[in-house]
Amino acid sequence: MNSITDIVIVFLLIVGAVTFTAWLVRKREEIRQEEFQDLVLKRQREEVQSIYQTMRGWRHDYHNHMQSIKACLSMNQVEEAISYLDHLEADLDSINFSVRTGNVGLDAILSSKISIAMKHDISVNFKANVPEKLQVSDVHLCALVGNLMDNAVEACDSVEKEKRFIRIYIGIFRKQLYISVTNASSFEERRKMTELVSLKQGDHGLGLRRIDRIVEKYHGYVNRNNEPGVFSTEVMLPL
Repeated sequence: MNSITDIVIVFLLIVGAVTFTAWLVRKREEIRQEEFQDLVLKRQREEVQSIYQTMRGWRHDYHNHMQSIKACLSMNQVEEAISYLDHLEADLDSINFSVRTGNVGLDAILSSKISIAMKHDISVNFKANVPEKLQVSDVHLCALVGNLMDNAVEACDSVEKEKRFIRIYIGIFRKQLYISVTNASSFEERRKMTELVSLKQGDHGLGLRRIDRIVEKYHGYVNRNNEPGVFSTEVMLPL
């Protein structure tokens, strides 16, 4: 009888140890996810801050630019003046943040990510219009869109420059917040999503899981699709 009791006790101890270990592993993964989220949001804030610092610097130098152009024109150096203006135009295009979605947080993150994509020689086409107030928090919305854009830029970096593109659409569809990001991909043939996700390691893999967790938190829907040379992600979240 004692031996049976001892076996039961040992069995319960083993079950308890396994359960505790599983809980500990899950807890560590949650902490890792939170630390990664903090890192992403910090990086996003730094990117937005960099854009505005560049713009402030350009505004500060505005009068100097005008004096240089006037000096060229006064000496009939028209070609030099045009070249100077072309340079300024290119500089402004590289820091474009004229995104107006209706949501301040989304404006900031999209402006930042689009600017980065353009610096990577990626053609970007976007349309975004959302209500100012949403059920999804600004933090989660920024993390969601930020990760989608980071993944898109990373995918485009492995594609020839002339073939790089990102298309973004964010709006209301069927009374839900609809987010679609489509980008160029280096995969020349269709692959199963499980295979694609398994290929992603490090921050990219964590980013994919973070997207899924946010969508799950708000009882939303995420769909990923890949065709030869193209990858797309659709997200729908309740309003």
